[in-house]
Amino acid sequence: MEITSERRPSGRRGRTRRALGLLTASLIAITGLAAASPAVAADPWIDVQDDGYLRISVPNSAVEDAVGAVSQVVVEGNFGLSHNWAQIGLQRSGASWTATYGPFEPGLYYYQVTGDDSKVLKDASNATSVASEPEWSTFFIPGDSAALLADAPEAAGTIETLTYDSAVAGEQRDALVWVPPTYKPKGKKLPVLYLQHGGGQSYRDWVEVGRAEQILDNLWLAGQLEDMLVVMANGNVDDFSAELLENIVPAVEKDYNVSPSRKKRALAGLSMGGGQTFEVFSEHPGEFAAIGTFGAGRFGDLAGIPVEKMNDRTDLFRVYVGNPTDAAHNDVHDSFQKFDELGLKYQFDGVNPDAGHNWNAWQENLIDFAPRLFTKSASDPAMSEGHTALIKRFEKPASGTTPTPWISEDGFVTFETTTDFADADYVSVWANIAPGGSWLRTEMNKVGDRWQVTMGPMDPWFYHYRLIVDRAAVKDASNPTSVTSEPMWSTFLVEGEESRLLTDVPQGQGGDLDVMTYQSTVAGQERRAYVWTPPGYDAERAEPYPLFVLNHGGGQSWTDWVEVGRARQILDNLALDGATEPMVVVMPNGNVGDYPKELLQNVVPTTEQNYNVSSDPHQRALAGLSAGGARTLSVVKSQPEQFASIGVFSAGFGSGDGVDVEAINANTDIFRFYIGDITDFVYPGMMSSIETMDRIGIEYQFDGVTPGPHGWDVWQKNLIDFAPRLFQDAPAS
Repeated sequence: MEITSERRPSGRRGRTRRALGLLTASLIAITGLAAASPAVAADPWIDVQDDGYLRISVPNSAVEDAVGAVSQVVVEGNFGLSHNWAQIGLQRSGASWTATYGPFEPGLYYYQVTGDDSKVLKDASNATSVASEPEWSTFFIPGDSAALLADAPEAAGTIETLTYDSAVAGEQRDALVWVPPTYKPKGKKLPVLYLQHGGGQSYRDWVEVGRAEQILDNLWLAGQLEDMLVVMANGNVDDFSAELLENIVPAVEKDYNVSPSRKKRALAGLSMGGGQTFEVFSEHPGEFAAIGTFGAGRFGDLAGIPVEKMNDRTDLFRVYVGNPTDAAHNDVHDSFQKFDELGLKYQFDGVNPDAGHNWNAWQENLIDFAPRLFTKSASDPAMSEGHTALIKRFEKPASGTTPTPWISEDGFVTFETTTDFADADYVSVWANIAPGGSWLRTEMNKVGDRWQVTMGPMDPWFYHYRLIVDRAAVKDASNPTSVTSEPMWSTFLVEGEESRLLTDVPQGQGGDLDVMTYQSTVAGQERRAYVWTPPGYDAERAEPYPLFVLNHGGGQSWTDWVEVGRARQILDNLALDGATEPMVVVMPNGNVGDYPKELLQNVVPTTEQNYNVSSDPHQRALAGLSAGGARTLSVVKSQPEQFASIGVFSAGFGSGDGVDVEAINANTDIFRFYIGDITDFVYPGMMSSIETMDRIGIEYQFDGVTPGPHGWDVWQKNLIDFAPRLFQDAPAS
């Protein structure tokens, strides 16, 4: 019988999922069931902040002591979309490798630290451990959605170790047993759930990563779990049916006061363990009254299975699977077709839309399955809330089909390289897919002479990415998009209501986008700017149009607001929605030493010569992101009478020394500031700026924190908020 195993990223040893349990007040500690823990460093490498943010600081000395000198370091774990494996890239800062990421959803996270793609080390500051993955650590982020994974609020069950002789493996083995508080060595005999791990795992994984102890404790305390024992044994044998029925079950019945009745036994397993579970189910129907398969669907040749006996002797057969990133997704679909043809009865929990082939999915499976066991009422066949029917296979275009990436209707995105990297050792996609738009790396898998990976579901939005091939940035040659200032970047849009304002409007309905050439006396060269004019722009209109100058950031160019910022689409959609006043928007090249002079002596005069724009300061606005925000502030501070509407995206006000507060307040209609969350490195400076502006008396508006980093996701949202506030008859609130 062919059995699926847990999918792991290819190309390196120790690539799995591990969890860290940092001993901080914001964490719920993980029970200490593993072997003796190594010495723990004084300062945690990963510090979990409020609301699920992570502050990461890995000492370079610790990395070098463990694996030698490296050129890059990542923390990798179940941080990706659908809780799949992904990498948080760290930057060298002084003596440490650092990053701030989040917010991550509540739940258990498992991870390892890796240098230069293959040099794996354990977090020496984290006492948690996973026996099957020595480099893994774990941590828990508390929250309502993960309440059943938290340590129980009061004493409940206990975890014991059962030692048994394995005639199949020819050795003595251990199993973990969850024992409910009501268990007594004599008296009522309790039923048993046998719960199996997956491929490459051990009997400890359900406790060390699966949070089985917490799940069972909390379900029992809530009155949702019948009194039962749960046995987690070692399934790493060639003949699991013999191991289970001849060694494990007899050992449990010998050492514990449990029912010998087959009606009081249940069997479930994840991935490989799910395949083993079905093998027992089909070869020995009736030995277990309830069967659960978690993320497993490749059940071998079903033609000769005893369907009638399986149906008649089994009270419950329930199947679980994740979304298209689950390795078992299509296998389960195909198995269902065969089950239906054969008449095998089963329940389907539905496709879990939020998890792939990983512990997040399997934890949810146990939470659904365990309460169904050994009850007087029949199991409700309904799917879990939010889960969906499995109607068709997830199919990707044939390999070599371009352009990429391929985007499915439900937001699953498949990347594929050309054949240029057939001999590469390691290839990943680095994209703005982390919470708020931070960058995460996702490892690709070798498929023939190409590399491929499917991620998702991605929220509707605009994404940018690059390939990393053996630690070198590479452009996706299969994607025709480009970014002038970032030659290795490519872009794509996932359409949906959330990204509507970033989507192209129907042809002919939007404004025009021109390239304006102007002479820069500051830079001593001819330069260019993008100019957006509104739908229906009339160069002869009696009333001149308001002027909005929009600046890019440091290391960027005049093309960025169009190529990455989606300014054209945002302005088009806002205009068609009637949300903005008709205006002319100029996006110039801000890379000069004296920006106020460049703007007022070169950019604005050229715009006035070529477009019908107002000279009234109250009909002029100026905004910029990051360094462009600083340039915007330099104009405000030096010549506050020039622009009455000011927007500052991810930039601080500065010290306030020498600022003409009265002039700024008198000449400014809107002075609005924007900032990302704590993942934006400008965040501390912005908070200081608020104190400074309050102290010196600047009249300003603060939009509050825009969730996300110092990046385009945040700045697009800033523009969407700022543009409709401009040139309105009533002052902006």
